[in-house]
Amino acid sequence: MTTATAATSRRHRRRTRVGAGRPIGAVPTALLLIGAVYCLFPVCWVLIAATKSPGELFSTATLSFGTGFLTNVTELFAYRDGVFWLWAGNTLLYAGGGALLSTAVSAVSGYTLAKYRFPGRDLIFSLLIGGILVPAVVLAIPQYLLFSRIGLADSYWAVLLPQILHPYSIYLARVYAAAAIPDSLLEAGRIDGAGEFGLMSRVAMPLMVPGMVTIFLFQFVAIWNNFLLPFIMLGDDGKFPLTVGLYTLLAAGANQPALYNLILTGAFLSIVPLIALFLTMQRYWRTDLSSGAVK
Repeated sequence: MTTATAATSRRHRRRTRVGAGRPIGAVPTALLLIGAVYCLFPVCWVLIAATKSPGELFSTATLSFGTGFLTNVTELFAYRDGVFWLWAGNTLLYAGGGALLSTAVSAVSGYTLAKYRFPGRDLIFSLLIGGILVPAVVLAIPQYLLFSRIGLADSYWAVLLPQILHPYSIYLARVYAAAAIPDSLLEAGRIDGAGEFGLMSRVAMPLMVPGMVTIFLFQFVAIWNNFLLPFIMLGDDGKFPLTVGLYTLLAAGANQPALYNLILTGAFLSIVPLIALFLTMQRYWRTDLSSGAVK
C-alpha cells in the first residue's frame, strides 16, 4: 500500500468516526417540524374557520374551507356600528404606545446600568432579576387597587402605565449595551468634549438599535396579546382592546351562536398585524445587526 493510499484510508476512517458520533440529522429536523405544526395548527384552524358561514361552521369538516369569509368580515365590521375598529384602535394605542415608551425607558435604564458605576447599582440589578420572576397575575390586583385609589382605574392610563417599566426589557437592554457599546468609544467621546447626554443620544442609542428593536417587538406582542390587565382595569367596553372585546363576544355567543363566526374572524384579523409587524421588523432587525461596527 502506497503512502498516499494509506493517508486516504486514515482520513476516511477519521471521517467515519466523526460522522458516527453525530446525532442523526433527521431526528432534530422531525422534532422541529412537530413543534412547528404544534404552534401553527391553531393559526391554520382559525384561518379555515373564519372562512365558514354559520351553517358551515358546525356541519363541514374541520380542515375544509368555507365560502363565508367576506360575509363574516362585513358583518364583523358592521357589528355594533363598527366597535371592532374601536377595539383595534385601542389595542394599537396600548401596544404601540406602551411598547415605544417601554423601549425608551428600558434602553436608557439598561445603558445606565451597564456603563455607569454608582452606589446601589448591583442591588438595583438584583431587584430587576427578582422582578422578572414575579408573575404578572400576582401584580394585577394590587395594581388595580393602586390605580383605583388615585382615580385612574377604567382609563387608558391604567393599561398603559403598568406596561412601561418592564424588568426583563431593562435586563435585555443592559446586556446588549454592555456587549455592543465599547468603553473605549465612550472615553474617546469624552476626550473630544462630548457630554453624557450627547454620548447617550448620539453614540450609545444608535449602537443599541438592534436591541431596542428586539425589546419593541417583545413588548408590542406581549401588550397586544395581554388580556388580564385590561380585563381587570377597564369597565367601559369603549376602552377595551381586541382581547377583551372578543371575549365579550364569546360570552354573548352562548345565547347567539351566530356570533361565533364573528369571533373567529376577529381572532384571525387580530393576528394579521402581528405577522406583518414581525416580518417587517425582522428584516430591519437583521439588516441592523450587521451594520454596527467600531471603526
